Amino acid sequence: MRQSIKKWTLRLTVSGLLLLVLLVSFILNPSFLYAHKTIIGNNNIYHNKPIDSIVKIRLSEATEILKSTELYDAKLKYDICLNDGSFYPTLINNFFNDPFIATFYNKIIFWGTTNFKDNYGLDGGHKWNMTQAIAHAQTHCLQFNKLGLWKSNPMAGQPNWKWEGYAEYISRKQLINNDLKTNLDKLFDAEKSQNNNWIEFSDSTGSSVTFYKRRLLVQFCSEVKKMNFEQLLKDTTTEEVVRQEMMSWYNKMNL
Repeated sequence: MRQSIKKWTLRLTVSGLLLLVLLVSFILNPSFLYAHKTIIGNNNIYHNKPIDSIVKIRLSEATEILKSTELYDAKLKYDICLNDGSFYPTLINNFFNDPFIATFYNKIIFWGTTNFKDNYGLDGGHKWNMTQAIAHAQTHCLQFNKLGLWKSNPMAGQPNWKWEGYAEYISRKQLINNDLKTNLDKLFDAEKSQNNNWIEFSDSTGSSVTFYKRRLLVQFCSEVKKMNFEQLLKDTTTEEVVRQEMMSWYNKMNL
């Protein structure tokens, strides 16, 4: 009886390990679950349906945005996985709860509808600028590339306002009228209205208010407190205190 239990335990353990190895293999190799792979510069685009040639332009625009961060690595390669019929995004969705796009390692997975031609991604009725969404996701890959697995989120538990805020700050740096005071004015105007946690920009795309606030905190730390990314992560000042410091600065600007 005991021998039988040991045999079944061993078999189940081996089976479990094999399934885990198989799962990891599928996660790290999107090509197993896509019909096509198109290489554009440092980007491997995985897709089932034909992609528009304008994708190359959007990726080039995102690269120009990324050059503004000290984390930029021209040699880093990205795997961009589209939601156009493959099972891969559904598989990854079991491990993430992001509504539109997820990133880990050098992987970027879209769950929402992507329209590269008109430069937006659609999720839950809201439009995200595609160029900026790509740059945001690639910034997360650069964070991982710089810090490694154990010092990156989710493993490291870095405060979300820093981790997500930095990616938002970098991805939207090229917006017109992007100074901190103007951005805070826009936030306060939105909070006075029925914004449904959404701020819309001039190109009809937008950002969640939550992401917008995180971005402004990082913009304050970067442009007013003159912190780089490494200093931002090491700084022990709480989110609430940084917010108070930012408001104090804003009030002085309005005198």
